[in-house]
Amino acid sequence: MGLKLSKKGPKTPENLSLNDIQRQMLSCLWRNYIRNLVSKKRRRMLVAGYDLDMTYITDRVLAMSFPAERMRAMYRNPLWQVKSVLEMRHHGHYKVYNLCIEQSYDASHFNGCVERYPFDDNHVPPLSMIKEFCEDVHSWLSSDPKNIAVVHCMAGKGRTGLMVSCYLAYTGMSAEKALQVYAEKRTTNNEGVSIASQRRYVGYWEKILSLSKRVNLNSHCLNLPKPCPRELQRIRLYDTVNIDRIFVVISELQKIPGQRYCPPAEVSKSCCRRIEADYEKCNSPRYYYSFVESDEEKKEVKEPRLVVQMDTESSIIYQKTCLGHYYEKPVHVTGDVQIIFYERLIGGRLFYACFNTAFITSSLLQFSTWDLDKVGKRGRSICGPSFCLELFFGPSNVNCLAPPSNDDDLRTDEQFQMNSKADL
Repeated sequence: MGLKLSKKGPKTPENLSLNDIQRQMLSCLWRNYIRNLVSKKRRRMLVAGYDLDMTYITDRVLAMSFPAERMRAMYRNPLWQVKSVLEMRHHGHYKVYNLCIEQSYDASHFNGCVERYPFDDNHVPPLSMIKEFCEDVHSWLSSDPKNIAVVHCMAGKGRTGLMVSCYLAYTGMSAEKALQVYAEKRTTNNEGVSIASQRRYVGYWEKILSLSKRVNLNSHCLNLPKPCPRELQRIRLYDTVNIDRIFVVISELQKIPGQRYCPPAEVSKSCCRRIEADYEKCNSPRYYYSFVESDEEKKEVKEPRLVVQMDTESSIIYQKTCLGHYYEKPVHVTGDVQIIFYERLIGGRLFYACFNTAFITSSLLQFSTWDLDKVGKRGRSICGPSFCLELFFGPSNVNCLAPPSNDDDLRTDEQFQMNSKADL
């Protein structure tokens, strides 16, 4: 004889007590509060009883944050809710584009309709990935008028905004308009893509599209700029305060066969130190030959003109505190480049910038504080009112976007400058 224990079954709505209902409601409200807190100024969508961090940028392009599982689903979009909404609204007609390198999920959750175009958070992808992404989305949307593209990164803002804006530009919008549309649709404060380098790459993409259309009218056939190697000779940080040295790491995005992700490969590591007032006195003035851009109606300028970089070589500028580094052996960079500035060798990142060497129009590349990425409190504290980052490059013998002689080349009326340096 003994006590017979019966196993309790799951509670049904009929046998739920008032306390159980209250606990579930509080739990639901708390989760929604956390998700709204995490999503900040991103617009959310109420659908089928779910409160999700997602927005239709157009009728056929949907932007959202990461579809998460387990603990991450407490503050991100729960994957099963995202799947439920997509199946309900666009059954058999959606394709998900995951831009995260740091997180993935089983593609079977979305019936295998998932493509990955991964790149680092708060950074930029190589131009070749933007091209592949836009062509992929265009092909998918063109295959059926009911198809939609669902694009996400982790937060569903920066990387998502970069790629969605590039696609909008691919459909005919200007870069400025595409960024504005994304900001208005995705956020409540009209601050969509806020990383300067990400906005810069949308501008790059617009130029590529414009140049390609002049060769391939009414065609989506795109030609990327050919590799443009440059030699970085010197770095200068103009008008710095409260700091005596800054460490600099230069990297290139490295293509790895068989995968889309292009990790940064370190090219150089150096230290910028204070430049004394008489630093330039021993050097003769520097002059540069460069080709002048011309309008389509005007006669093409074939002869180079002499340009004196007076503001960059005049000793009067050293009335401000400047940090700099001169490379005895120039640093060779090509393609997509990252340059990161640190207060310490390990950690202490101040700011960084990303650019593509094909779009360097002269031997001097300048960045104001607004052109730099992730300038935090410490980064701002070392920048004076006239702060400017200056990168000095050697002469380029390659006009990366020059008019081609063959159909396979990229034609442009906007001649990029070809520079030849000479000491006079």
